[in-house]
Amino acid sequence: MKESSLKKYEELLLAKKRELLKEMGIIGETHTSTIKDSTGDISTYSYHMADQGTDNMEREMAFMYASKSGRLVYHIDEALRRIKDGTYGTCQECGKRIQAARLKIVPHARMCIECKSEEERRKPGRKRR
Repeated sequence: MKESSLKKYEELLLAKKRELLKEMGIIGETHTSTIKDSTGDISTYSYHMADQGTDNMEREMAFMYASKSGRLVYHIDEALRRIKDGTYGTCQECGKRIQAARLKIVPHARMCIECKSEEERRKPGRKRR
């Protein structure tokens, strides 16, 4: 892969990583605050059980998004490592080049579309056709 293409993908990956880390910082603030702090309520008791359920659901959703974002940051870091070691754009399964169209959409891709599709078909719990 050309140096100019690698630089373009590196910039794209770094921008996405910055965006995710910024989002995670916001999510992190929500996750570390207490229910009392996050709602602004000065009372230690919720007015209604449904309010408590909503508060808990919102905190669980924030944790889920932070977890997904953390995994994506890991995959971005791995893609940046592959750029540095010269293996970026090569499928880790079959060794073929990953198409530029795929890398444009999923710049952290580690597999070509054929190998990724096969991996998805093999996942436990997926219905066989």
